[in-house]
Amino acid sequence: MFKILVVEDDKHARKLMEAVLKRDGYQVFTAADGEKALELMDSEHIDLILLDIMMPHMDGYSFAKELRGAGDMTPILMTSAKQLPEDKKLGFLVGTDDYMTKPIDTEEMLLRIKALLRRSQIVNERKLVIGSVTLDYDALTVTRGDEKHTLPQKEFYLLYKLLSYPDKIFTRIQIMDEIWGMETESGDTTVNVHINRLRKKFEGYPEFELVSVRGLGYKAVKK
Repeated sequence: MFKILVVEDDKHARKLMEAVLKRDGYQVFTAADGEKALELMDSEHIDLILLDIMMPHMDGYSFAKELRGAGDMTPILMTSAKQLPEDKKLGFLVGTDDYMTKPIDTEEMLLRIKALLRRSQIVNERKLVIGSVTLDYDALTVTRGDEKHTLPQKEFYLLYKLLSYPDKIFTRIQIMDEIWGMETESGDTTVNVHINRLRKKFEGYPEFELVSVRGLGYKAVKK
């Protein structure tokens, strides 16, 4: 299931987009401004962003510019009541991938989202490549040459998460909330156990290493 982040300060518009996207099979996260959206993306993998321009604290232009400046190429569909050519031009200059003017036609929105996902190869690929290693999200496999590991779901998601954001530190709580869910009864030592299993399986791989950051959590390091 693909994850879409709706960044929109208008409560009614946000709820409408959320309902339409959920009905079409997407997992939806919402934020009322760019600052809250960036905070959410620190702990959640997002496949596509539906982004309003006019918002308090951090508008859509600033959000897109900051995201692209950090090297994050998550597809962005920008939405706005602004219809002048220079407004659209600025949107594309700061890094948006597509632009829709309000009021939003929800059917057109869904078509544009599907096109953006195809264009970014998320639909067809769902793969992460680190040197000679390929992680296949749908098959839960890690392949290197003729060697293939099919991992338990939680182990795979943990490895995929860390390798998707090399050098970024994730706390145990962040990992537990995203992979095991906030309602889990498992303790945070569960993360340690899974990290140790992954290290053992891939200790001979020169492409990456899972590193403990004392007092904080874990990160993946590409070599």
